Amino acid sequence: MPNPKFHVVIVGAGLGGLAASIGISRAGHEVTILEQAAQLGEIGAGVQIPPNSSRILKRWGVLPAIESHSTAPQDIKIRSYRDGQVLQSQPLLPYCNETYGAPYLVIHRADFHAVLVEAAQKEGVQIQLGSSVTSIDFTTPRVHVRDKPSVDADIIIGADGLKSICREEMLGKKDPPHLTGDLAYRITVKVEDMRKHKDLVELADNQEINIWMGPDSHVVSYMLKGGGLYNIVLVCPDNLPELVSTAKADLQEMRDFFENWDPQLKLILGMVQETSKWRLQNSHEMYRWSHPSGKFALMGDACHATLPYLAQGAAMAVEDGAVLGALFSQIAHPSQLKDLLLIYERIRKQRTTKVVTGSTHARDIYHCPDGDVQQERDRQFREEAPFEGFPNRFSDPAFQPWLYGYDAYREADDAWATYLRGRFPGTTTRFRAGL
Repeated sequence: MPNPKFHVVIVGAGLGGLAASIGISRAGHEVTILEQAAQLGEIGAGVQIPPNSSRILKRWGVLPAIESHSTAPQDIKIRSYRDGQVLQSQPLLPYCNETYGAPYLVIHRADFHAVLVEAAQKEGVQIQLGSSVTSIDFTTPRVHVRDKPSVDADIIIGADGLKSICREEMLGKKDPPHLTGDLAYRITVKVEDMRKHKDLVELADNQEINIWMGPDSHVVSYMLKGGGLYNIVLVCPDNLPELVSTAKADLQEMRDFFENWDPQLKLILGMVQETSKWRLQNSHEMYRWSHPSGKFALMGDACHATLPYLAQGAAMAVEDGAVLGALFSQIAHPSQLKDLLLIYERIRKQRTTKVVTGSTHARDIYHCPDGDVQQERDRQFREEAPFEGFPNRFSDPAFQPWLYGYDAYREADDAWATYLRGRFPGTTTRFRAGL
């Protein structure tokens, strides 16, 4: 008997919602995405695609399209904020391919989004634009859409980001993002303009991710658009007014804040014509991601938003989508739907919590004030071989393989096999499924 086919409605056509739509539709199910925007697109600049994410994209057959829009950095360089001195370096190319069987890439967010949109549509995913969700009936289940007919489904997935209506509906209360104390300037400059300055040729000619660590702040940079654009993110203390999340930046204020930093970095900031600053916000950890009805679950930033200090936010959402897809490929009876969502939550929540807390901890490492602790941190960077707990988590010999070596499909398949043996706690297993 063939496996049953379900109609899955996903709320939100961001990177996570698209990833889930690809994974679930590849498993043979009907997928509809409800997106509030009138047209598809992503704002922002660069996003990193580490091996745990690119491995999934490779499985889905979209990696060649991703690679055509991305660059592959040679390494991650940790630098002193004062003079740009390289304190430590982590190889990426060909290291990640050789070690994890998948590349480490960086890409413009809009290009990443466009590739996933095309892939989803090729899989038959229906994307309904201009569809603002007003409420959710978790029992039917049904999504109510402003000024449009309601949409029924077998399962609803909330992928509507940090400011999630779906999360608030499930919690039954308002749940706005909370402040983290940081904001980010996001900047791109033309690499050809950088090459006009002899002191910037080194940065312009090398495909690498640079991280300058300084008191209460850090800076990340890398190439985009095939090496044509230089992407820079400057993170520093939040000084935006209350209730303001984004604002046009005062360039002189930005330059003054980084006045005592690496002269190379200051040269780049002098080239900037305009930019904005974004408040970095987060959500509190949720006790559960799925509704007791067994017909609704959250994913991505809607349930495990993270600070960007491990460059894993988008990757975690892609992993969520892959795990959902893998589980939906295994389901053999409608009565297993509730268990499917519980299994998804259990195997994903533990990992994403570790990434979220690890990202917050990385901020403390990056933003260490000048002093004895900072000096010892820098000495470890320079003199010690990476060890468990190493300040560069990308080089940590225990954390790195846990992070980059994750195989979402294997994890899901192993969990489902455990479930079918009647050994997955909290599920009803074969009794309700009649297997």
